[in-house]
Amino acid sequence: MAVVKIILNKDLATLGEEGDVKQVAKGFARNFLYPRNIAVPYNPATVALFEARRDEIEKRKEQKREDAGAVKARLEALELTLTMPAGAGGKLYGAVTSLTIADELEKQGFHIERKKIEVPGNGIKNVGKYKLTVKLYGAAQAEINVTVAAMEVKHEEAPLRDKKRHERHRPEETENAEQTPEAVTEAAPAAAEAESTD
Repeated sequence: MAVVKIILNKDLATLGEEGDVKQVAKGFARNFLYPRNIAVPYNPATVALFEARRDEIEKRKEQKREDAGAVKARLEALELTLTMPAGAGGKLYGAVTSLTIADELEKQGFHIERKKIEVPGNGIKNVGKYKLTVKLYGAAQAEINVTVAAMEVKHEEAPLRDKKRHERHRPEETENAEQTPEAVTEAAPAAAEAESTD
């Protein structure tokens, strides 16, 4: 496999940081990195360009590290609680995924990409307490505490539904129940009078 030397023009989580020199597959550089301006070919001209920008790049890296440290402290102080529908044994109807966690963190003011959140297996499938890892800038990562609780299901609604279903299936009885014997007796002469008038 043919490889080429490149200089990263932007941070790329899977490869490195701005200014890093890397060796990658020629096709990856040509088809992905160069068209997106993520990297430039390693040659005397680009090396000179990055040398001139070295101080500026280092300042940006330092700022990103500081920001990551602040986010790490805030994340680790956070207690994230998710309430999910679950069965009697605590098994969830569905799963808590990295997307679920990213959405919940967004509500708390954190903008974290879902791919940076490590959730065990294919997702959390039971209620309980969990520790998840969130990758930040460079080697920095945070551990967040997540509690998955069962959603409270209201059981008293079921009898009301059953009662309504029962009433729907027996409409004749409901109509007859509304007519008392006295009402039938009073209605009979009126009906007879109406017939004689006709």
